[in-house]
Amino acid sequence: MWSLTPVRELVDRQNLCWSCYKLNSFSPYALVLYYSQGGSTQNLAYKIAQGIEQGGLEARVRTVAPVHNGLEQRAAVPQSGDPYASLDDLRHCSALALGSPTRFGNMAAAMKYFWDGTSSLWLNGELAGKPACVFTSSGSLHGGQESTLLTMMVPLLHHGMLIVGTPYTVAELNSTQSGGTPYGPSHYAGLDNQNQLSQAEQVLCVAQGKRLSQLAIKLRD
Repeated sequence: MWSLTPVRELVDRQNLCWSCYKLNSFSPYALVLYYSQGGSTQNLAYKIAQGIEQGGLEARVRTVAPVHNGLEQRAAVPQSGDPYASLDDLRHCSALALGSPTRFGNMAAAMKYFWDGTSSLWLNGELAGKPACVFTSSGSLHGGQESTLLTMMVPLLHHGMLIVGTPYTVAELNSTQSGGTPYGPSHYAGLDNQNQLSQAEQVLCVAQGKRLSQLAIKLRD
């Protein structure tokens, strides 16, 4: 059974207020769940979280642990950065933004491994009817961004989630010279992750997060 102990350790390590954390833990929130190695997908996640909060929901940012040789062994709490996601983070969210770097046109193994463990949520329909969006980054401009976004939608559809794309009413979707798709925000990172988020990519992330948040609030009402 999931326990608050790892989260309490993280809160204590970062000198946060535990009573404030508990108070905020059960308010409506959108879960921003990502995996990142070079930091590019993490940067997208933070911009989407910014948009979510502009739209009126709390953004809860979580990541997943790396997978080594298919083994589950990992620390309960990461040494630094965002906490690892639990099934309860998914179960209780009002909306989801899911992000992963592209790996041969698909999501990274660590994220796929996490979703392969969500059968209990699927069996009980815990995510059905909740809005969700996807985002990605790649090292090359045509490095499989769109196929990664589309395949990331598949497990969300199996869970009954409502997919939220980026509409062309966001002007930057027509003018971007780097990342950005109607399927969700994306980033062209470069082979050495040397590219920072472009202005257009940032605007698209914030717009996507805001749209997700506002839709979640309407569905809750």
